[in-house]
Amino acid sequence: MTSEGSTGVTGLTGLTHVRADGSAHMVDISAKEVTAREASAAGRVLLSAAAVEALRAGNVPKGDAIAVARIAGIQAVKRTPELIPLAHPIAVHATSVDLEVVDDGVDIRATVRTADRTGIEMEALTAVAVAALALIDMVKAVDKHARITDVRVVAKSGGRSGDWSES
Repeated sequence: MTSEGSTGVTGLTGLTHVRADGSAHMVDISAKEVTAREASAAGRVLLSAAAVEALRAGNVPKGDAIAVARIAGIQAVKRTPELIPLAHPIAVHATSVDLEVVDDGVDIRATVRTADRTGIEMEALTAVAVAALALIDMVKAVDKHARITDVRVVAKSGGRSGDWSES
């Protein structure tokens, strides 16, 4: 099997984004059907007890860290094609970014919806990653050792590959 330009036909590598010569390209999705699609991603920011206490008490020195992280995640969804080189620009119809303060940090979950020709998993992952980065920026005065972990797709629906969930 060989790659045929940017048609999305799988190259010798077995990956649609890689041509037979090994070069990356953006797959042509113009012939794909528009379908409703949704993806959810999750991640966690591990924090010290002092940072968790500051979040719960609402006294993080920089302000409302949870609100800032949520807005950053939403903004990131809209900028995904600018950040991820082979991601297609697609219309985002809805997004939610939720953050929950837990005993050892903050759990983050993003869900993104569209009706388009390609998946929306990268947008959900980007939302979680950027929300986590913004949260770290907000709490770094309280916790210099904050750590992002477990960023992953947890569910997707729509498209040719159908529905999937990690549970």
